[in-house]
Amino acid sequence: MCGIAGEMRFGSAGNAADADPAAVSRMTCAMVSRGPDGTGLWASGRVAFGHRRLKIIDLSDKAAQPMVDPELGLTVVFNGCIYNYRELREDLIKAGYRFFSHSDTEVIAKAYHRWGAACVEHFYGMFAIAVAERDSGTVMLARDRLGIKPLYLAESGDRLRFASTLPALLKAGGDGGTVDTSIDPVALHHYLSFHSVVPAPRTILAGVRKLPPATVRTIRADGTSSQHRYWSARHDRLDEHAGMSAQDWSEEVLATLRRAVRRRMVADVPVGVLLSGGIDSSLIVGLLAEEGQHDLRTFSVGFEASGGESGDEFVYSDIVAEHFDTDHQKIMVPSERLLPSVDAAITAMSEPMVSHDCVAFYLLSGEVSKSVTVVQSGQGADEVFAGYDWYPPLADVPREQAVDAYARVFVDRPHAELAAILEPERLLDHDASREYIATHFVTSGAGSTLDAALRLDSSVMLVDDPVKRVDNMTMAWGLEARVPFLDHELVELAAACPPELKLAHGGKGVLKEASRGVVPDAIIDRPKGYFPVPAIRHLSGGFLERVREAVTAPAAKSRGLIRSDYLERMLAAPNENRTTLGSNALWQVALLEMWLQERGIG
Repeated sequence: MCGIAGEMRFGSAGNAADADPAAVSRMTCAMVSRGPDGTGLWASGRVAFGHRRLKIIDLSDKAAQPMVDPELGLTVVFNGCIYNYRELREDLIKAGYRFFSHSDTEVIAKAYHRWGAACVEHFYGMFAIAVAERDSGTVMLARDRLGIKPLYLAESGDRLRFASTLPALLKAGGDGGTVDTSIDPVALHHYLSFHSVVPAPRTILAGVRKLPPATVRTIRADGTSSQHRYWSARHDRLDEHAGMSAQDWSEEVLATLRRAVRRRMVADVPVGVLLSGGIDSSLIVGLLAEEGQHDLRTFSVGFEASGGESGDEFVYSDIVAEHFDTDHQKIMVPSERLLPSVDAAITAMSEPMVSHDCVAFYLLSGEVSKSVTVVQSGQGADEVFAGYDWYPPLADVPREQAVDAYARVFVDRPHAELAAILEPERLLDHDASREYIATHFVTSGAGSTLDAALRLDSSVMLVDDPVKRVDNMTMAWGLEARVPFLDHELVELAAACPPELKLAHGGKGVLKEASRGVVPDAIIDRPKGYFPVPAIRHLSGGFLERVREAVTAPAAKSRGLIRSDYLERMLAAPNENRTTLGSNALWQVALLEMWLQERGIG
């Protein structure tokens, strides 16, 4: 896993300006944490690429990026991992291709030459890719099916820049390279309505966009471009699964997850596991043990209790670690470390992320990176297998009532309530988030209301909340996180699974049944837990003062996003107001302001 950046300049033949290597270098330098093991810069006329390297596969210099293949006339930069690169390499050798490295990057170059943009359909993995064609000047940008690897874009006039992080784009500078940092009004509406998620292609900044998941964009030398989505999971019952029993489904889920975990063992460095003590990460540990992993490194994090809420689940992670005899490390974070880490975690965010467990992942990743470079993690299982408590109420809702039902259980607050939060000039005259949800719910490919909700959550909310959170917080420490529950074959299988099997046993029923015999029953049958950081959920002391400082700062007042009377009420009762899903409403608005101030955005 790495950090990538680039610039393309457009124009008619002979009239396009050269790309600015210095701007690409500045973007690349802003991502040192994503790739502490090396850096590279390549420029040729109108195109320039930059790369920060984290050595995972083929640790030699032959695998360095940007990778130039002079024989094929291609240059590649790439962030992520192609898990089936060895199999593809063998296929490409049989087709006559010659290799100079053992890296997955070179496989991408050869695959692109053989299959063009359709090469992404051959890849099993997580990736953000840029490929430049020497002879035509065409550049392809691509992102993996589930959006595990980010790719941000800033486009103006005759220039397009891209980077693995939004802050890197802000660092590019150069002649005419200033990014429009005004607040996108629709994105602001989403942030305060759609569980703080801003769906692609928008970001909170008007001048920055992100390539959507499962998308290829082809940019020609004259600046014209085309874009297409190359994959989606069908959330409906398929003929190929007709007649399958509940046991058949659990067996197929286990077999598919086993393949997903095995694929993510590919590395030339040790692989560990982030072990929360929940069923998802515990099952990953169990399957790795089945694969013969000895002395597996596992890691858990905990915090001091606050507001009557426990800050750790060590009792469960200890059960798993003892059962599988892992080399387990429990990381207890004292309160005095937590507050200073809030700002460090915000610095690591490519976009504002309100979830309180960002700080937990940040601190955990820092400790884990001292021991391993790659970890597997359990993100995605709840969205894919219906593990959240807002799914059961949607089970029998008629499709004509689906949008209302989903909004009741998921949307942070009704559109009308925004008038009491936002300054009048920041208000939209329409409910953009509800319209977004409604568009998704009427799109074909989802059988029931619950199917449509799971499709929306797994293709949008999952991408721009937990998946982005894990990428940002782990990569702040040069740690690669792999998520087997987002293996696209497993996601396709889960999407086709009958909803009643997913909802069984309090949620994730089919996964729980698949887990029996692999992990201890005490883990399968435990109450559902979360990644708790009580000090942020229950603001007081230094945390409350940090929030007060942010929302009353001169920058916040001059920005004019949030009404002062709303902030006064919230600060007077900082823990009384919650969103629909229980997030601290004061933390939600404060986090946005802290992120903007951290970026120096006025």
